[in-house]
Amino acid sequence: MFAGSYCGSPPALADIATRWNGDLLPIVILGSALALALKTGNRLAAGGVALLALAFVSPLCAASVALFSARSVHHLVLILAALVFAMAMDRQAEGRMRLPVVPGTIVMTAVLWAWHIPALYDAALANMLVYWLMQATILGSSIAFWMAIRRAGAVGAVGGLLGAMVQMGMLGALLTFAPEPLYIMHALAAPSWRLSGLADQQLAGLIMWVGGMAPFAIGAIVIARHGWQNQAGSLAPDCNARSAPRTAQ
Repeated sequence: MFAGSYCGSPPALADIATRWNGDLLPIVILGSALALALKTGNRLAAGGVALLALAFVSPLCAASVALFSARSVHHLVLILAALVFAMAMDRQAEGRMRLPVVPGTIVMTAVLWAWHIPALYDAALANMLVYWLMQATILGSSIAFWMAIRRAGAVGAVGGLLGAMVQMGMLGALLTFAPEPLYIMHALAAPSWRLSGLADQQLAGLIMWVGGMAPFAIGAIVIARHGWQNQAGSLAPDCNARSAPRTAQ
């Protein structure tokens, strides 16, 4: 079942340590992106590439085929990678991202919730094209959200972050309290990890409900620090100008 899923068939718990993804194309793309980021000195971009490698090359990729709880971790890694890429963009790129906070939050929420509709989710595990569409839209909408938060004022940024936390918590709660497993593949594969399909789904819900707050809390800290640094940088020339001795007339 779902032979077309990326990272292959669902691994058993005993096999997961050996299930690194050897697909050459993502390795070449990520390796090239990492080399470019390091060459340009963009450490944030390099960190984002490393997070994508964790998602698509490490055994997490294979685990996310077996367990819905691993898929939840996978999605959180993508959202965190999006934050890192948003912070890595220069001012020129930032200026081209005009999406306000409210639409940015709505778009990210709609994308994330849509891919948790069982029929769409199962299609992503059955078809490689749909799988990459899921990954690209989650990553892209998350980057747009973080760019909107980065451009916003304090009130808008706080509102967007709170809205994102609330929607993530609601989705996690729905998964936690669902009375039966919603996703066929994980219901079949979870017992090989000594979990029932329902227990795996409940764990996934808790990860999104509690752990899902982490990317947004980290984002709030990073963006606040970035704003303080920019404010300090803009104030420094003014302070230096005021403290410079005046020449005699």
